[in-house]
Formats: sequence, C-alpha cells, structure tokens
Amino acid sequence: MPYKTESPAALTILGEETNFNGMLRFQDSLEIDGKFKGNIESPGFLLVEAGAEVTANVNVGTLVVRGLIRGDVIAGERLEILAGGEIIGNIKCANLVMVGGSAYRGRCEMLADSVGLDVFSMSQETLKKTISHVG
Repeated sequence: MPYKTESPAALTILGEETNFNGMLRFQDSLEIDGKFKGNIESPGFLLVEAGAEVTANVNVGTLVVRGLIRGDVIAGERLEILAGGEIIGNIKCANLVMVGGSAYRGRCEMLADSVGLDVFSMSQETLKKTISHVG
C-alpha cells in the first residue's frame, strides 16, 4: 500500500509554467509545480510537486517533496520525501519520512527537540547546540 501524506490544501500554487527567481516568504502553505531558484522561508507547509525543480535553500515548518530540491533544507516540524522525490543537499529536521523510490544526497541532522524550537529566530550557534548528528 503506498504511503499517504496528510497535506493541507495549498493556499498558493506556483504552476507548471512558473519560472521564479528570488526570495520567497509565505505564512501558511505553498505548492510549487514549476521551477524556482533562490531562497524559501516559512513557518508553514511547502509541497514540491512531481516535476518541480527547486534550486534553493529551504527553511520551512513542514516540507513534502515529490520533485527535486537542490540546496540545503531545514524542516522544523516534518520532512517527507515521497516516491520520485529527491533532495541534493544537507537536511535538518525534527521528523523524517522517506518512502521507496525517494532519495537524498547529503548529510542529515535530526533536531533533538522540535517543541518550542523556532529555527527562524535562533542564532546559528544556538541551533547547532540543539541538534544531534545522525549518519
């Protein structure tokens, strides 16, 4: 039986024809179906859909990947890499789900305690002290 994710309905969608460059910040949820280059920051939910190509450092609350991300990823709450999804870069997350047919190349650091952890306002030194290394 294939893995099913509990994804909220995306409030904003960057469609297949979209080719966006720059800094992207949002509050609730975003789905990327096209191409994006730059940086992404949000306390919310990001879905990188199958066929999407993201070349960016990503710092979000929850991330579900069905497409390709090239860049480092921080998911303060949860990271799901689903079948066909791939991350080329380092990842930091509190909870990680990888299913068959998914891949990542890089280092993985698991956040020790995500409860009350605000990776957006935390200094780099403080963040380093709250994580434990895996792999």
